Amino acid sequence: MVTSTSNRVKSRPETERKRTEILKAAIEIFGAKGSANGTLADIAEQVGMTHAGVLHHFGSKQKLLLEVLAYRDESDVEGLAEKHIPDGPALFLHLVKTAFSNELRPGIVQVYTVLSNESVTDGHPARGFFEHRYTKLRGEVGAAFVELCAQEGVTDTAAIATASAAILAVMDGLQLQWLLDPAAVGLAEASAFAIEAIVNGVLHPGPALETYVAEAAGGTA
Repeated sequence: MVTSTSNRVKSRPETERKRTEILKAAIEIFGAKGSANGTLADIAEQVGMTHAGVLHHFGSKQKLLLEVLAYRDESDVEGLAEKHIPDGPALFLHLVKTAFSNELRPGIVQVYTVLSNESVTDGHPARGFFEHRYTKLRGEVGAAFVELCAQEGVTDTAAIATASAAILAVMDGLQLQWLLDPAAVGLAEASAFAIEAIVNGVLHPGPALETYVAEAAGGTA
């Protein structure tokens, strides 16, 4: 029994190393082919395993897809305290830093973009993951806005929910544009600009868009 336990303990680092290798291969395959066209056989071939070997580690393609998404999020907070995104206003800086990090890992950004877009279809295995992810992130960004507004003495917080959704939307949208044409879109620079603009829009709201439209219409009449 002692020998068996010892062997299991020694095998864990190797098991984790192989799982990570499979996840990285899955990111590359799903990023290039999509989750529908990318197969476990493709992944198995890339890591020098059998189809059954991949199933041994993840159980099914659906579970592997969800593990890929979790791996992406874990990578974002790997070096942070308590392995969690910052609370309060520091969260906005973290989002900007994430955009800079994403420029260095296009494979992860690609598979995230592919799977997030595919997840809107009924029955997609990642739909629940993304619904939960966006709900949680909107709440965390909203909480950061509430704290920032309190620090800055801003009492009109009606736009916080909209602003929180807008920050997440613009970050994901810019990732798509950057993947399509990285020479035309600076992911980090554009993300920083958009996040700063949205934050300032909550802290220092200007005239509503309707005002500008009305002025433009009046000026051309």
